[in-house]
Amino acid sequence: MSTENLKIGGMTCAACAQRVEKAVGKMDGVTIASVNFATEKLAVEFDPQTTKLSDIKQIIEKTGYSVIKKDTVDEDKLRKEKEIKILWKKFTVSAIFGVPLLYLAMGSMIWWLPFPIPAFLNPMNYPLDYALTQIILTIPIIIAGYKFYTVGFKALVQRSPNMDSLIAIGTSAAIIYSLYSTYQIYSCNFGAVEGLYFETAGVIITLILLGKSLEAVSKGKTSEAIKKLMGLAPKTAIVIVDGKEIEKPIDEVEIGDEIIVKPGEKIPVDGIVLEGNTAIDESMLTGESMPIDKKTGDKVYAASINKNGFIKFKATKVGSDTALAQIIKLVEDAQSSKAPIAQMADIVSGYFVPIVCVIAILAFLAWMIAGQTLVFALTIFISVLVIACPCALGLATPTAIMVGTGKGAEYGILIKGGEALETTHKINTIVFDKTGTITEGKPEVTDIITSSDISREHLLQIAASAEKGSEHPLGEAIVRGAEKENLEFMSVENFNAIPGFGIEVVIDGIHTLIGNRKLMNEKKISLTSLENTSDRLASEGKTPMYVAFDNNIAGIIAVADVVKKSSADAIKKLQSMGIEVAMITGDNKKTAEAIAKQVGINRVLAEVLPQDKSNEVKKLQNEGKKVAMVGDGINDAPALVQADIGIAIGSGTDVAMESADIVLMKSDLMDVPTAIHLSKSTIRNIKQNLFWAFGYNVAGIPIAAGLLYLFGGPLLNPIFAAAAMSLSSVSVLTNALRLKRFKPYKIK
Repeated sequence: MSTENLKIGGMTCAACAQRVEKAVGKMDGVTIASVNFATEKLAVEFDPQTTKLSDIKQIIEKTGYSVIKKDTVDEDKLRKEKEIKILWKKFTVSAIFGVPLLYLAMGSMIWWLPFPIPAFLNPMNYPLDYALTQIILTIPIIIAGYKFYTVGFKALVQRSPNMDSLIAIGTSAAIIYSLYSTYQIYSCNFGAVEGLYFETAGVIITLILLGKSLEAVSKGKTSEAIKKLMGLAPKTAIVIVDGKEIEKPIDEVEIGDEIIVKPGEKIPVDGIVLEGNTAIDESMLTGESMPIDKKTGDKVYAASINKNGFIKFKATKVGSDTALAQIIKLVEDAQSSKAPIAQMADIVSGYFVPIVCVIAILAFLAWMIAGQTLVFALTIFISVLVIACPCALGLATPTAIMVGTGKGAEYGILIKGGEALETTHKINTIVFDKTGTITEGKPEVTDIITSSDISREHLLQIAASAEKGSEHPLGEAIVRGAEKENLEFMSVENFNAIPGFGIEVVIDGIHTLIGNRKLMNEKKISLTSLENTSDRLASEGKTPMYVAFDNNIAGIIAVADVVKKSSADAIKKLQSMGIEVAMITGDNKKTAEAIAKQVGINRVLAEVLPQDKSNEVKKLQNEGKKVAMVGDGINDAPALVQADIGIAIGSGTDVAMESADIVLMKSDLMDVPTAIHLSKSTIRNIKQNLFWAFGYNVAGIPIAAGLLYLFGGPLLNPIFAAAAMSLSSVSVLTNALRLKRFKPYKIK
């Protein structure tokens, strides 16, 4: 299966998005077709053996829309600015002619106007001049809003009416009736002057153009976060070629190139430092404001800023493989995705315009049958068509998701999609992995206890030699402990890692076992002599690593991992939010409970093998809980996938990106309650938007159809209907933009 994100041009409302979605979704070989009206993107998954990408593009164009080529951030910005500028020009033209048109039409009815209508345009004395002047003023407005007619009637002919169709039908009805009235005036029926509705059509188009202009500006603001990220990458890099420094465009940098970065410059691509020391600002990736010290062997990332030192590094990832590019893709995918909460709005949007057309016709006929005049029924017909707004429904969810995910990315919280964003607000239980999540993940050797005549140095030397090939954090701590004491490493034979238990090796002819209590019990090695010592160490929050030579216990090497500064505050914050917090670890129960006590966790799942972590998560889910798992994204991958929401903490490895629903770029646990708070804020915003969008249409359409008039109230003027319609979309966008004020939780 292939996945593509295509930028669609020409969509004017949610009905357009539904039309593209249906057309592409019906194609053979297409499994997923999802159009996001706010981002104007089609996410399509298809079988390239059955359907070609060119076929999909062809169907989109046949449906009446265009596929826009992928722009650079600068090109996209210029294109958006051009669109906004054109819309404002069209609105300005329509306003220049619309204001005098409205003044002329209303002047004879409002006696207190400061500038009276010229005598030669008085409708009572010169009705034909009055009508012809209105036509002259209306024509430029129609030209400014010509797209409503070309797009609207084309969609109507293709039996897929959209928002433009409603505007085109409504204003055309007003214009045609007004032209007929003008003909009546020409035929000396001067009473027909009361049937002129040119100002209705003109002002409706003017107001809708104003709404579209404001909407375009607001939509541009919703995607500011992604534009900022895209604009971060530098355009060139200084590469060493044959001993010379040559400036190359970023697209020409290759893996293995040696690159120089001077103080104050941006890192052009991802790489590993070869020479130099510096501090680098990685806030664009992690949201962490403090610069991070870098030395030889450390990783550097594209678009981060070299603060004060000169470095040379080797490029390891370029182009779309850099961490920044991956983050941009992740955020773009998230912004293009749909949350389940949007499904109802999508279904309604798909049927909305045809239903409104039917309501308008029925209302027209009902008032005619009730004995009202043609002018009265026509006013009802136009008002119903104009007040209806599927745009508000189509924008309600995606705009909030765009702002929410963009705001998350700004603070180093990467949410992978609308579904993840929605599910997160329902979480009521969070399971934290211990090592590297609650703790720093850099344990140190604290105690070395021997059970016989073996020296502590010899025990540490053999254990470190055995652990040299291990990647487990506890094993690495033992190796670091030996290096600090300048002990020489011995050659190892038959290295065998036993996941969840420890390791088994042969060193200098001695069969050596290093691991936890379960390993010793499995090999039937008695621990009686060190039982009390082991319990004491565990109660102090230290992890006892047992060492056995030739099936006899030789000693214990205790390792302790420092709890992160943010852990206790983050857990306290989560508990204050009503969320149950549990800790899961492979450590023995006493050590686990000691760590849990430090951070305020009551529920501890200890001595759990890596492969069993997902089962423990499943047990919690079977209790009816919505569970989030927080881990490092590598050892915890199965549990991250099993959980309702997987949260990978750290620098966002490939495995973390794949396994988790949310990636926290910093190792700060305060980002966990922040992510949940962001989800709750975004979903609340979506619900507000949907309530307004549905409420507006549910109330607005009956009022436009004459419900208030039926009970002695006023009749809604189509001009006010147009103003209300424009306001509805802008209000939904404005409400979504309130999320830009979101602030993360911080340690007090």
